[in-house]
Formats: sequence, structure tokens, C-alpha cells
Amino acid sequence: MTKAAISSGDITAQLEKASKKLQDARREVGKVIFGQDKVVDRVFITLMAGGHVLLIGVPGLAKTLLVDTVAKVMGLSSNRIQCTPDLMPADILGSEVLEENETGKRSFRFIEGPVFTQFLMADEINRASPRTQSALLQAMQERSITVGGKHHTLPAPFHVLATQNPIEQEGTYPLPEAQLDRFLMQIDVDYPDEEAERNVILATTSNKGSSAQALLRTEDLLEIQSLVREMPVGDSVVNAILKIVRGARPGHGAPSIVNDYIAWPPGPRASQALMLAVRAKALLEGRSAPSAQDVVELAEPILKHRMALNHRARADGVTLHDILKTLTEHL
Repeated sequence: MTKAAISSGDITAQLEKASKKLQDARREVGKVIFGQDKVVDRVFITLMAGGHVLLIGVPGLAKTLLVDTVAKVMGLSSNRIQCTPDLMPADILGSEVLEENETGKRSFRFIEGPVFTQFLMADEINRASPRTQSALLQAMQERSITVGGKHHTLPAPFHVLATQNPIEQEGTYPLPEAQLDRFLMQIDVDYPDEEAERNVILATTSNKGSSAQALLRTEDLLEIQSLVREMPVGDSVVNAILKIVRGARPGHGAPSIVNDYIAWPPGPRASQALMLAVRAKALLEGRSAPSAQDVVELAEPILKHRMALNHRARADGVTLHDILKTLTEHL
């Protein structure tokens, strides 16, 4: 059946089936990850939308365990890179080695790096040098790399989950705007509440630790990503997205708080990311179409890493949260 031939009834049935699978997968992740429901939901939304996620949080909040658990539940292969200042592009992408066969003929053979996986965790990405960060940029945008003049396609689907430590800033290289824009969403990971932390210490300090089971296959996630793009979107949602994103750009009728304090506004990729994310959120929650409220809830994690404040904002104590709250409160 071609996309043009898919009826609204067929789409509804597919959405219901996919939503049930996702809700089962979400509960499975919850057996291992405690107290981070919003973080897990947003990681799911990012994967469903086909994007990459930037996780901001202090050490010890189960970021690595989250990657391993989500990858296992969704049936994805995963690798981890510990970013350091001396990490080279070849340590991520792979390299060519010169080999000699039995007849004495020499040839180059490409050895794949850890980027050849479906779910890549780049831990403390801002500790890698700009050269190494840029090596990851092509992989994130094009789902392929070039080594020694040869093109290599990465596995599908391909997602990057990068982490940053918000405390230690010595020995770090801030991500450039072009790299930040490649992340569909920035998720802030906070400390769990008391009840969740109680569950954490009981589950992780005994011999009865929980483990998650694979509930989805790679094919299932690819189908879900395609289905997200088929989901109908009302004009009210499109207008809400345009109002927020375009309102965050100084001039053109933007609020005074934007004109006074924004140095770097979001581009069209922010609108695209928000459109995909609200569809994915609706599907994850069992709805057949997104709402304007979805736009409001996802505006901050999708826009804040695509915006920068000027010096006046820092002097006046204005934050991106304040600006985005102004943009969303009148939708």
C-alpha cells in the first residue's frame, strides 16, 4: 500500500497498535529507571521523531543505565564513547589499516569505530576537542561518514545521546551552534524525589536487581518513525509552532523581552523538530493527533539549546526559561 493510498482508518489502526507497543516498552523501562519519568518520555519522543538528544545532568543520575535500558527494550545495538580532550576523530569513526596478504599484496582495510551502532552515547561530549566534535557532526546530520575519501553508511536507525556535566567547566569545549542545532531536544536531568530515591537504593544494593526485556525490534522503531510523519496535524498546532518559534526571533513583532535579551534566535530546524516531537508525544500518550498544549510542553526542551542570551540578559538576571514562558503563556 502506498502512502497516498493509506486511508484515515488505516492510519488510526496503525497509531493504536504502535501506541500500545510504546506504552508496554515505556513500562518496561520503568522497571529499571526510577524517578525519571519525564526524562524517559522525552528520550522516547526523540527516538520516535528520529532525532538526537542532549542530556544535561550531574554524575550518578543513571544516564548510562538509561541508554542501555532503552536500547535493550527497543532492540537497538548501543555503544558508549567517553569523551576526553585527547579523543581523536578516528577513535569515534574508525580508521584504515594497511594489511598484507599471503602473496605480499598490500591493501587498506577499514575498521569501524564505535559510531557504527544504532544508539550511541557520547558521555561528557563537551570534553572532546572541536575537531572531534565536528567528526560526529556529519554522522548526526547525514547518518554517514567519510574516511579516506570513502563513504560509509551508518546503521539505521542511528541516534546519538550526548551528556554534559553542568558543574565542571574546566577543560571543556562548548559545543558550537551548528552542533547544538543537530540535537532535537535538550533534556535536563534532575535529582529523583524521595520515594524514587528510596526505590533506587533498595533495587541497586541487593541481589535482586531488575532487568528489562526487549519488547520492540529495529523494524518496529523504523515503522513508528514513519508513522509519526504520517500523523495528521491541525492548523492550530502548526500556528502555535510558528507563533513560538518566530516569536523568539528579534524584530517582526516579537515581544520586548525577546528584542531586548536574545542574541541568537532559533532557525527553521527548530520548527521542524517541534512538529515531529509533538506528533511523537501524542503517539506515546495514545492520541491520534497532537494539540497546542503539546507545543507548550515541548517548546523549552526543543528551543532553549537553539537560543542564546546577550550580555544584558545576564546582567538583568533574565533566563531562557523566562523568555519561553512569555512566548507560551498566551497560546
